[in-house]
Amino acid sequence: MENGHAKYRVAVIGSGNWGSVASRLIASNTAKLPSFYDEVRMWVFEEILPTGKKLSESINEENENCKYLPGIKLGANVIADPDLESAVKDANMLVFVTPHQFVEGICKKLVGKLRPGAEAISLIKGMEVKMEGPCMISKLIADTLGINCCVLMGANIANEIAVEMFSEATIGYRKDKEVANRWANLFTTPYFLVSVAEDIEGVELCGTLKNIVAIAAGLVDGLDMGNNTKAAIMRIGLREMRAFSKLLFPSVRDNTFFESCGVADLITTCLGGRNRRVAEAFARNGGKRSFDELEAEMLHGQKLQGVSTAREVYEVLTYRGWQELFPLLSTVHEICIGQLPPTSIVEYSEHTPNLSIIGGPTPFY
Repeated sequence: MENGHAKYRVAVIGSGNWGSVASRLIASNTAKLPSFYDEVRMWVFEEILPTGKKLSESINEENENCKYLPGIKLGANVIADPDLESAVKDANMLVFVTPHQFVEGICKKLVGKLRPGAEAISLIKGMEVKMEGPCMISKLIADTLGINCCVLMGANIANEIAVEMFSEATIGYRKDKEVANRWANLFTTPYFLVSVAEDIEGVELCGTLKNIVAIAAGLVDGLDMGNNTKAAIMRIGLREMRAFSKLLFPSVRDNTFFESCGVADLITTCLGGRNRRVAEAFARNGGKRSFDELEAEMLHGQKLQGVSTAREVYEVLTYRGWQELFPLLSTVHEICIGQLPPTSIVEYSEHTPNLSIIGGPTPFY
C-alpha cells in the first residue's frame, strides 16, 4: 500500500500477435497512470529464431516482437520474460492471452505462485470441454488459481490496434464492477474504447463462437459465393451463437450480442482475421488439404482457434442431442474434419420448427 492507495503491477501471460499488442496498449497506460507501476512483464514462450537468437532476448534488445508483431515498438516499459513464475511473481493484475489449448497447463504451473488478492482478465477465445460439460476459459483460470477473472472481447484485429486504428472492446464481469472498471482504465486509450457488461458468459461466448462463424464465412469466400451469402451466414451464425449461449447459460443477456464483443466482433472476424483466411484457402483447395497443414503454412506459428472451437462445440451439441438445432455450428465442424465438402456450408436447410422454439420467449431445455 502507498499513501493508503494500492498500486497495481501488471503481467501479461502470452506474447503472440494479440499478446504483444495488448502489452503495448497496457504499457502505454501504466506509464501514464499513477495507480500502476510502469513496468509490464510479458511472459514469452521461448523459441529460437532462425537467426539463432532467443525470442525473449530479441524482444528485449529490439523492443519489438519480430516473429509475431514485426515493425512495431512495444514500449520501453515492456519487459519480455521467458520464466513464467518470474513474470508473474510481483504482479497483482494478470492478463491471460495465449492460445486456449495452453491455458490449463499454464494455470497448473502458477498454482500457489501468485500474490494474494491477484486479479485476472482473459483475452482468450475458446472453451475446454470436460466430462461435465463446457468450461469457459475464464472459469478454468478462476477455478484453478482461486482468483476472480474478467474477460475482454471485441472487434479487435490485433495488427490494426498495433497501428492505433480506432477499435472498441467489451469487458465482461461477474459481480465486481469496481474491478471491471479498473481493467477498463488499464486498457482504454483514445483509439481503444472499452465498455463493461455484467454478463461474463455472454461476452466470452461471443468471442469464442464467432470464430466458428468466421470459418463458415471463409468457406463462402473460397467458394466465391458473394456478399449476400456471407451476410446470410453471419446472420444465421449470430442467431445460433445467441441460442447456444442462452441454452448453456440462461443468464446470458440479449444486449450483449449488440456490444463490440457480439455483432461487431463477428463482422470483423468474418471480413478479416486468420480463421476466415485459412478457411478460404481450405475451400479453394476443395477440402483436399487439411486445416492443420494450411495453418502451419499460412500462419507461421500463430494458432487457428475456429477449428478446435468447432470441435468442442460439436462435442457439446452431440452430447446434448442439439445438432439439429444448430445446423451452421454443426456443419462447420463436419466440413473441417472432411465429413462434408466445403459446399455443404450453403446446402443445409434451416430446421424452422426447432429453431423457433429457441427463438421464443421461454428458454428451451
